[in-house]
Amino acid sequence: MADETSSEALEELWAGEFGDAYVERNSDAQKGREDFWRERVEQLELSSVLEVGCNLGGNLRWLGTLMPEGRIAGIDVNETALAKCREALSDADLKVASAYEIPFEDGTFDLVFTTGVLIHLPPGSVEKAMAEIVRCSGRYVLCGEYAADSEEEVHYRGHEGALFRRDYGGMYQRLHPELSLIDSGFLARDESSSWDDVTWWLFEKQA
Repeated sequence: MADETSSEALEELWAGEFGDAYVERNSDAQKGREDFWRERVEQLELSSVLEVGCNLGGNLRWLGTLMPEGRIAGIDVNETALAKCREALSDADLKVASAYEIPFEDGTFDLVFTTGVLIHLPPGSVEKAMAEIVRCSGRYVLCGEYAADSEEEVHYRGHEGALFRRDYGGMYQRLHPELSLIDSGFLARDESSSWDDVTWWLFEKQA
């Protein structure tokens, strides 16, 4: 399994015990994320959001609090993670689904986003996920990922082909010229939050 880099193999990895262990390690995933999401909700006047790869809801829990009347949705391949997310967000629309086939109609959400998800998609597959994310967005796309000027593979917990640093912002702009970059930043790793040195890019989708 360590040398397998196909999208199907990686989804199986995250859907199984490997993904369950990630859920246990990240039980405090919501820690210190409120300010970031409060700024985005106010900045963009959001009423509906979809997180692709929501895991146990470290982001969606804050969005559910900040958007009490809004539509909160998430997809993930790991059922253990979604069960945890449902405990915290009983009204959220949560589905077991792949980033390559998002089960929502075109333009359904004000914002579609990922944090630490695209990094785990293999070369040749990340473009398909990006296309699905853009398709489901009615206004904005956001990604928060490990950044690098060129693609760099990182050995990840005994597995090869399971984590990649890339210029995700540049990829979105190159592949989807309908996206305009409107904001970006860096979320540093520290004791006050569960952010993990990720760069984020926020795009507005043009008609």
